[in-house]
Amino acid sequence: MENKREIWLDWLRVVACFLVMLTHSTEPFYLGGEGALILTHSDAVWVAVLDVLSRAAVVLFVIASSYLQFPLHYTTKDFFRKRALRILPPFLIWSLVYAVVWGEPIQNLKDLLWNFNYAAGHLWFVYMLIGLYLVMPLLSPWAEKVGKRELQVYIGIWLFTTIIPLLRNWLGGAAPVIYGPSGIPNPAKYPLWGEASWNAYGIFYYVSGMLGYLLLGLYFRKFVGDISWKKTFALALPLFFCGFAIGVFGFLRRVGADAGGGFPIEGPAGLAAIWETTWFNDTIGVTMMAVGWLLFLRKCQSEGGFYHKIILPVSKASYGMYLSHLLVVVFVSTWLRDAMGLGDNGILGLWTTPVQILLTAFSSYVLVAIACVIIQKIPKLGKIIMG
Repeated sequence: MENKREIWLDWLRVVACFLVMLTHSTEPFYLGGEGALILTHSDAVWVAVLDVLSRAAVVLFVIASSYLQFPLHYTTKDFFRKRALRILPPFLIWSLVYAVVWGEPIQNLKDLLWNFNYAAGHLWFVYMLIGLYLVMPLLSPWAEKVGKRELQVYIGIWLFTTIIPLLRNWLGGAAPVIYGPSGIPNPAKYPLWGEASWNAYGIFYYVSGMLGYLLLGLYFRKFVGDISWKKTFALALPLFFCGFAIGVFGFLRRVGADAGGGFPIEGPAGLAAIWETTWFNDTIGVTMMAVGWLLFLRKCQSEGGFYHKIILPVSKASYGMYLSHLLVVVFVSTWLRDAMGLGDNGILGLWTTPVQILLTAFSSYVLVAIACVIIQKIPKLGKIIMG
């Protein structure tokens, strides 16, 4: 017998897809020039507000996957077969598309043997998701039997690890930047609790990162029942806005320190990586916002005409939308920036930047959703392309 569809997860996917596009619509306003570029102080504020607002997008997808798949409902063999058929064909197709469209196609195709093409940086998500799928069968027997208190303890330990990136930022100050073979910089780590230059496997290594969102999805499915609207708002709003404040003020603090009172501010991509520290996926602010979103979205149970005609088709196409959307976002963003101008000198003054970001996100979302829903309806071929 087919399991009852979780209506609220369809609403979650639709919201998360928009948040992803909002993230990528904001990025051109602090990533540019040599790697990092913010033209004006008002641009810095708009980037902080709109980018932080969207930063729980990816972890919402992870929580949704955990809620539906963890612990496993069938054998490990069937689990991997079903996931591979759903995830890999569209991923391979769109990886090839980005390799051919942007940059040097021959070199891009060679690079695909080792990693995703960095021009299509959003594809990191699929590698991470596959990694989580690899550990799900190992943890499933425990997940089936775990009690509420025990799970709370492990989530508590993981929540502590979400503070560690902020602690490194504080302890390390203006950390130097390490450039690896990929050319993508990472802030140097301040070694904590067993870490050293020869050892990355500190005490919290195995209970940190995206794994915690698997536990959150499991906790909500097993132990969080229906919550009234009054209690939902009482919990969700403080959590969301506290997490939002951590991201916004953390970003503005670092940008302000590097600007030295003057704009524009420009530097290597590693500078932007340091600015982003307080809104990484494994930080407490993003976790708080994700839980706020989760509490609210679980109340979205409407399945009327709007749900069946709009929400459900878009939800079913959401994986393909995630994979393909950057092609449209980049085109729309470039066109709007050329048409409206930049920063405070744009046609709307200091409102130019937020209008560009929101127009890019909304118009890209509509275009991508329509295209992906149509493509997915193509017999046989549609699911191979879109998942």
